[in-house]
Amino acid sequence: MPVQGTPDQLVGILRDTVVALVRRDGPDLSARQLGVFLTVYLGEGPHTVRGLAASLNVSKPAITRALDRLGELDFARRKTDPQDRRSVLVQRTVKGAALLREMRSIMGEAAAAPSEEQASPAATAQAANQQVATKRAG
Repeated sequence: MPVQGTPDQLVGILRDTVVALVRRDGPDLSARQLGVFLTVYLGEGPHTVRGLAASLNVSKPAITRALDRLGELDFARRKTDPQDRRSVLVQRTVKGAALLREMRSIMGEAAAAPSEEQASPAATAQAANQQVATKRAG
């Protein structure tokens, strides 16, 4: 599905989504943890620590720290690869899938109802003028 909107609108949707995630009752994820989480849930698996490190262009210890936190929150789980016991597979969880559904819902709402910060200055001025005209008419 192609992403549509201006860069300012997309950044506004991202901001609204992050703010909603921060305000909700639950743990916050760092940008790195969120990047690992989304890569695991949106990318084709199986995922390994080595593969995630290469995909995100960060060190394996950084991936391990992010996975430690995601594991504590039950958003992801690590399992030894039965075919190569030296490799660790990263698995999705039911709780992680629920978080992804929540994020999709939040982003959908943010995209459907752009905030004033997402609107162009011209659109914001036009909306303000309409409000003034409505008050004068009423």
